[in-house]
Amino acid sequence: MADKAYITPNVLKWARETARMTEEIAASKVSVSVEKLIDWEKGRQQPTIKQAQILAKAYRRPFALFFLPEIPRDFQPLQDFRKKDAKPLGTASIFIIRELQQKQAWIRDVSIENGQTKLSFVGKFSIKDHPQKVASNILETLAINPANYQSDHPIKEWIKAAESIGVFVSRTSFIHSKLTLSAEEMQGFAIVDPYVPFVFVNSEDWNAPQLFTLVHELAHIWISESGVSNEIAAEINDKDKFHPVELFCNQVAANALMPIEVLNTIDPKMFYNSNEVYKIAKTLGVSSFALLFRVFQLKLISLKVYNALKSEAEINYQSFIEKEAVKKLKQKESSGGPNPYLLRLNKNGRLFTQIVLDAFKGGVVESTQASLLLNTPVNKFSFLEAQLYR
Repeated sequence: MADKAYITPNVLKWARETARMTEEIAASKVSVSVEKLIDWEKGRQQPTIKQAQILAKAYRRPFALFFLPEIPRDFQPLQDFRKKDAKPLGTASIFIIRELQQKQAWIRDVSIENGQTKLSFVGKFSIKDHPQKVASNILETLAINPANYQSDHPIKEWIKAAESIGVFVSRTSFIHSKLTLSAEEMQGFAIVDPYVPFVFVNSEDWNAPQLFTLVHELAHIWISESGVSNEIAAEINDKDKFHPVELFCNQVAANALMPIEVLNTIDPKMFYNSNEVYKIAKTLGVSSFALLFRVFQLKLISLKVYNALKSEAEINYQSFIEKEAVKKLKQKESSGGPNPYLLRLNKNGRLFTQIVLDAFKGGVVESTQASLLLNTPVNKFSFLEAQLYR
């Protein structure tokens, strides 16, 4: 007979509920009935050790946690800045938030121990300041000029610049192959901290929306507002459904990515041609929709022209999406998909990965902890490190 795990029932239930997992899904993980799972959570029966271990893995909690006498203190949930009618955050969203909170807590302790000083830009402004002023300071602090990107991938330049000043950036679209993140549910979030701020970007979208999300989340850092965001875009309808902080951060992102000074250097006639709009938007790293709304707001085009070009942009966007889908399918068939260590590097963040690897090599962190922090076996660290220098 299998050994029983004499877990604390209410802790087991709490672990499932904080994973946003239904009784049905949790029961299916260990191939038992919902009634059996409820009996475990009420203390009428006990799971086997193996069953409890499976649940611990499914809930992404340490197995030993189930044996605590009472529910432990957990990370505080981030403020929900999403639209009023947004659906509740699901398991994947909860897991990525918790994972980054754990990483942030670890690196914060290390940074403070090493004498890290507070970052001056964190909380430098508030929602009472003008969005353009905040945007200008972000560009100045990151030393970025949207009129003069050095590559065809502005988002990479923004991430590199953000990490160079101490902002940790994570990008992914999945927890694992069967647990993916929905951009409709969550596009990004920010964990504000004066020593080690973190931002997350859901990479389910293509690069232009990701870049807008990244800068939006940086705005959260600059005004010291931790929280979860969705429907991040330059153009927002039904503004009464959005939190004022979100509307403000969207304005900051639009001003930072499409500064009025840059747009004023462009021949206004260019904004009346959909092909030219697309070229300008691509150069700036934004979508045609974002650029059109921005120039309309600045009165560089009329409402009639805006609506006409927006309709053309929608048609072109659908064509783009279809081509991208075919392109990704061909890449997957020919190469078996993207490098898993590159995906892991993006999820952990380059800055975080480098710090953990350096700490491991210097004997500051043990192999088990380093492996957990990077979600990578120690004997595979070399593959992860190789991606750092590409």
